Amino acid sequence: MNINLPNFNVKNLVKEAGSTISRVVQLTEEKLGTTERTEYDLHFQNLAERADVTKSWTEKIVRDTESVLIPNPQNRVEDFIFEKIEKTKPKRLSNLEHLALDMIEAGGDFGQDMAYGQALIKVGQAEQKLGQCEHDFIATSGICFTQPLRKFLDGEMKTISKERGILETKRLDLDACKNRVKKARSMLGQQSKDGISPEVVFEQAERDLRVAQAEFDRQSEITKLLLDGISTSQASHLRHLHAFVQAQVRYYKQCGDVMEQLQRELAKMQHPKPRLRINSEDVDGPPSSVSMHSCDSDSTTTVGLGLDSDNDNIVHLLEDFNIDFDTSAISTVIFVTECSPVNEDYMYGKQGLMKGLVPRAFVEMLDEQDIAF
Repeated sequence: MNINLPNFNVKNLVKEAGSTISRVVQLTEEKLGTTERTEYDLHFQNLAERADVTKSWTEKIVRDTESVLIPNPQNRVEDFIFEKIEKTKPKRLSNLEHLALDMIEAGGDFGQDMAYGQALIKVGQAEQKLGQCEHDFIATSGICFTQPLRKFLDGEMKTISKERGILETKRLDLDACKNRVKKARSMLGQQSKDGISPEVVFEQAERDLRVAQAEFDRQSEITKLLLDGISTSQASHLRHLHAFVQAQVRYYKQCGDVMEQLQRELAKMQHPKPRLRINSEDVDGPPSSVSMHSCDSDSTTTVGLGLDSDNDNIVHLLEDFNIDFDTSAISTVIFVTECSPVNEDYMYGKQGLMKGLVPRAFVEMLDEQDIAF
């Protein structure tokens, strides 16, 4: 029976095992402080430190952004798994869309002919639009921001980490060779051991050192080039950040437009209220039962407050006071009296056939000598 075994190179296997043991010994001695180690130059250390900071903060930014876009951690894990197995992510309803469906269903049950039912349906439809805007924002943000950053972490940063690991291995080999050269130099002039003269051992150690130094220098340059490339990557990340901000601006503007439209539609469904103009600002006026209106001489004004008609005063109406009927027949000078009980905001006014409540902020008391009809 023929068994096909892989072709192992025993010599290379033994050599690699010896190198691994040498590295372990070197690393152990460095940890114990019993041997010297080759230090990287200052420029390389700065590049390596910047790479570590970039990797750490990029990972945090990606995680935080995904937490904002998809608050449910279970959904994030599920999406991650579907990405790894290259399958389409499941479509889920957002919290806004669940709220929208419940509002629309409740509005239908309460009755579309009822004001509350109509309002629920309107709000539910607006919430559905907000949910769709949210889906679009999540998809856009993933394409323009989180996916490029994650690609940087999975691609460029992993390559840098791999090359830095190789460089550290070359550094351990170099330091091990330096120690062997130092040991061989100390044995020069002594008797040969195992039939090999100390001079031969020293020459072999120096050759190994030159090879290790060349490999270390070559790997150091490769790693430096990769670390220098982080500056270019950050410029690309800046463009992705601008795209993310633009997506946010567009998303919040769409949401604002939806809510403003909803607000207008709800306002149309409300019954109109009387308005007063106070200090050039429109405010809700008093109830219609106490607003000023025109009446004939035999009619009486319906007010919710009693009147103290024995203390009439003559006042001047300020120009900012507006009332919702034709005022061509009314003078700016009218008679007013305190309400009973006294109201802090309004007085009862009379002028000809016009009667009603007048805001105190728009009356100016006159003396008899100032009256000019």
